[in-house]
Amino acid sequence: MKTGARLALFGAGLAVAFGGAFGIAAAVAPDDIVAESQKGSDMNEHGGEHETESASSASELAGALKGLAISIDGYVLSPITAPAVAGESGELSFQIQDADGEPVTSFTTAHDKDLHLIVARSDGSRFQHVHPVLDASTGTWSVPWEWADAGTYRVFADFTTAGEDATNLTLSRLVQVAGAFTPVETEPSMASEVDGFTVSLEGDVVAGSASELTITISRDGQPVTTLEPYLGAFGHLVALREGDLAFLHVHAEGDEPAAGDTAGPEIVFFAEAPTAGRYLLYLDFQVDGVVRTAEFVVDAAHGDHS
Repeated sequence: MKTGARLALFGAGLAVAFGGAFGIAAAVAPDDIVAESQKGSDMNEHGGEHETESASSASELAGALKGLAISIDGYVLSPITAPAVAGESGELSFQIQDADGEPVTSFTTAHDKDLHLIVARSDGSRFQHVHPVLDASTGTWSVPWEWADAGTYRVFADFTTAGEDATNLTLSRLVQVAGAFTPVETEPSMASEVDGFTVSLEGDVVAGSASELTITISRDGQPVTTLEPYLGAFGHLVALREGDLAFLHVHAEGDEPAAGDTAGPEIVFFAEAPTAGRYLLYLDFQVDGVVRTAEFVVDAAHGDHS
């Protein structure tokens, strides 16, 4: 049993640029004009490695922004097919292709899944984390889909390559969803109410230095000590940095919990923001077999090296 799972949040978070999404949208996403190299695996690092390497590698991780490219190391995220307008039911589908345009069908399972699909609108709203199904005969990933609102969405495919040199990669494309778009304004928020749960965040984030954050989960005024394993951990975090489109996808530090293990009410994070500015945090947690997402907005202060 664990009462305090640890999560290392280093480098950049996923950043969302505020932009209008008006006019007619195609069901196929346009090519991403941003091409940023990325290496390493944030998703696959568990245990004490985070704690021992955090001080020495913080500056390197801060500069290695993820999720800005449609292609990395010969892997390409194909154009995305999805409903063109909000409220239309359909399917979201895509392929991970090699440099020759052939679909990739072999992956390394990371956090119980071969691929994690993250979707967020340009203002940070309408966040979703789902797991599409692979058709091994065609190499196409698909999931039932309906856009709740119009806007510009970034779709992230986070996966780990197969083989001895397996590497975690995060590729992304933009999808335009037709309709009038009113951006959601963000304000700092250290508490989130979701389905009767109160999730609170304590701690300050300072650019360029490690910051300890503690998340506490309660329900009806009572501490929750029945957090269940979800995707191989007791907590799962995606972070967005307002202003660009970089991505970080991490899990709680420590050994993977066994079936039946529980944790809570606290989860401790170490946050390393690359720059001062606003960060949007999304915490997935599971209780009674149901996954819920708590959302926070944190302003990182200027540090000595920001």
